[in-house]
Amino acid sequence: MPEGHTIHRLAADHRDRFAGRPVRVSSPQGRFADSAALLDGRVLDAVDAHGKHLFLGFGGTGWVHIHLGLFGKLGFGTAPAPPPTDTVRLRLANGEHHADLRGPTTCALITEPEKRAIHDRLGPDPLRTDERGERAWSRISRSRITVAALLMDQKVIAGVGNVYRAEVLFRHGIDPYRPGKDLTRHEWDAIWADLVMLMREGVRNNRIDTVRPEHLPEAMGRAPRVDDHGGEVYVYRRTHQPCHICHTEIRTAPLAARNLFWCPTCQPPG
Repeated sequence: MPEGHTIHRLAADHRDRFAGRPVRVSSPQGRFADSAALLDGRVLDAVDAHGKHLFLGFGGTGWVHIHLGLFGKLGFGTAPAPPPTDTVRLRLANGEHHADLRGPTTCALITEPEKRAIHDRLGPDPLRTDERGERAWSRISRSRITVAALLMDQKVIAGVGNVYRAEVLFRHGIDPYRPGKDLTRHEWDAIWADLVMLMREGVRNNRIDTVRPEHLPEAMGRAPRVDDHGGEVYVYRRTHQPCHICHTEIRTAPLAARNLFWCPTCQPPG
């Protein structure tokens, strides 16, 4: 599932290509056809992102709410657009660009109050300038749930997925099984600031890189990472490989239906 930096990047891509101009809106697949007919020819006047949720605003007509889920894809191309396949749930097009949405968990036309209700149930997003992480800390500091599970709970923090979860805990030497209430305020502030920095880099570079300069392949004389995820990481999907820092074997275990990755030496219990 795409993490928050991808959604914010997609928001910027829509803003650059379509905002402020009338847009042709269609649903070749047919599942969004009625709503597409209401939007066709209207101006895309706002784009918003919160966590893993993308919103495309069409004035008083409403917002297209998109959640890609596990299988959704959003792709862009230039005009003229090729004939769409019958898997395209939503197509946006103008004289220069087109965008095709396939396989999302959610693609719905919603009202402003419905959009606000989605924001209200989500935790703070490190990529939104209206948040400082205080709401997340108020929940984490009282919770007996593991910090690894809390970081993946979109009601606690929005946009953090499995990669950022594993990597930020490693970067701060925190045992993923530590209860949230055992984090110090200093540790939480450092985690939040690091998420803000890493995720902004993710938006800028369109990939996740979490390794500090001194641990990059060229600095350590090691081979670059080869993985379809891309980017240099410390522990994510590096099971049984040596830690870049201490050479301990990276471990993995299931937690809340996702694989957790950590270094037992660099992230000791307690």
